[in-house]
Amino acid sequence: MGVEKINMPQLGESVTEGTINSWLVQPGDKVNKYDPIAEVMTDKVNAEVPSSFTGTIKELIAQEGDTIEVGELMCHIEVEGAGSSASTAEEKTDDSPKAESPEKQVSEKTDTKPKQEKGNKKRYSPAVMTLAQDNDIDLNQVEGSGRGGRITRKDIEKIIASGDMPRAKEESASERPAAERAPEQAAPKTSVSAPNVQAGEGDVEIPVTGVRKAIAQNMVKSTTEIPHAWMMVEVDVTNLVELRNSLKKQFKEKEGYSLTFFSFFVKAVAQALKDYPQLNSTWAGDKIIQRKAINLNIAVAKEDELFVPVIKDADEKSIKGIARDITDIAGKARQGKLTSKDMEGGTFTVNNTGSFGSVQSMGVINHPQAAILQVESIVKKPVYQDGMFGARDMVNLCLSLDHRVLDGLVAGNFLARVKEILENMSKEHTSVY
Repeated sequence: MGVEKINMPQLGESVTEGTINSWLVQPGDKVNKYDPIAEVMTDKVNAEVPSSFTGTIKELIAQEGDTIEVGELMCHIEVEGAGSSASTAEEKTDDSPKAESPEKQVSEKTDTKPKQEKGNKKRYSPAVMTLAQDNDIDLNQVEGSGRGGRITRKDIEKIIASGDMPRAKEESASERPAAERAPEQAAPKTSVSAPNVQAGEGDVEIPVTGVRKAIAQNMVKSTTEIPHAWMMVEVDVTNLVELRNSLKKQFKEKEGYSLTFFSFFVKAVAQALKDYPQLNSTWAGDKIIQRKAINLNIAVAKEDELFVPVIKDADEKSIKGIARDITDIAGKARQGKLTSKDMEGGTFTVNNTGSFGSVQSMGVINHPQAAILQVESIVKKPVYQDGMFGARDMVNLCLSLDHRVLDGLVAGNFLARVKEILENMSKEHTSVY
């Protein structure tokens, strides 16, 4: 028998940490490899973490509510036939002194030392640091409830809810070195981003937890890091509407899922991105990374939760294939069955705001992408054409762009190309297969 580690896996591109919502196992439970052992929330997705081994859960290291970094230890599992590992020192399978070799003892001592150093350095997760800084909480005065006294996000949220925030002790100017006093005198402290607002009589307090908190953090990151600019074009989709309406009943009976307008728009965007790959990019500080794959995020709402699963290689798929993918991932999102694979690798986002009746909006870019396109409602409008007015089906396409990566010229050309593709979709020229 041997003891192995199960660490926090990478649950999506650019994901660096995850919060354990709930453990699905307890010490003593037997699990098979790939069985889910914990539900974890990141800023990208809620996902189940699978076991890396077949064996018996020995010890849960991280607690529910803990936010831990990718690669950090979650739990120990006792595995039959496994070799010694970093946590084998916890085994007691033989009282004989020969049960452990000198090499093994040295290994155990080497492994336990970093754990002690780690605790002495008082490392905090990014989520704990952010909450503490936003609410001016001195972490040195907080007693943690996590393993080894570690401070968890739940500890900070509890303190914030109580209103009794431990502040850093004020030192007189004479007690501080001049190098520390000067910056404070030159730049007085600004107000925190989360003011201490008290609820009045009849008000309802709704705790900001789970996916809503992750959405908030990601939106703040996007709007503070990305200089947004906006553009909009109006598109005549009369022929597209006739095409879709002529096919929708037969398509549903044959395929078993709906042929939505949105699938046509996603196809048009994927085609246009091949012509203007600059939109399919990411800002990376000293360089811009232009993505080869065209993987389109689409926004899917579930009550107060928002997910952005990915249609992989959208440019290689037919309208039918895109319609099927939209149906599948939207269903998984609403059933809470999205996996990390469904969420990773997105390069551009298309948002179906028209489903809510919106006619114009300015989307927040899905960090770290370079743009997001809002597809608004299709509405009947009088349009002057060929010397007369007529009722036409019109739609607004609203583009938010990262002005570090994109300028008006390329963004305008991209929108013009999407417009051209959509306006040329018709019964005569377009196949959904």
